[in-house]
Amino acid sequence: MRNLRRCLCSLALTAALASPVVITGCAAHASYRVYDPDHEDYHRWDDREVHFYGQWENETHREHRDFDKRNRDEQKEYWSWRHSHSEYDRSRMRNSRWAVRLA
Repeated sequence: MRNLRRCLCSLALTAALASPVVITGCAAHASYRVYDPDHEDYHRWDDREVHFYGQWENETHREHRDFDKRNRDEQKEYWSWRHSHSEYDRSRMRNSRWAVRLA
């Protein structure tokens, strides 16, 4: 009986310590909306946008930095680049798995 109680206490402690890690890991993949003040529209910041942001960093030879840590001018430059790639994005994504999720 004592071993069972010890085992249950250990299991409860492990679950309590592991839950913030699990919750935080799931939150990292959630999408959220970002406002583009120059184009006066919102963008869904999800895995797809992360892909395009990485492409922009690569094409413009920038070190990786979180978008919200960039200064206003760099954010403006990204959104201008992103809007110039919108038509390409729509035609490329039309038949992909994203088309269903974004429709």
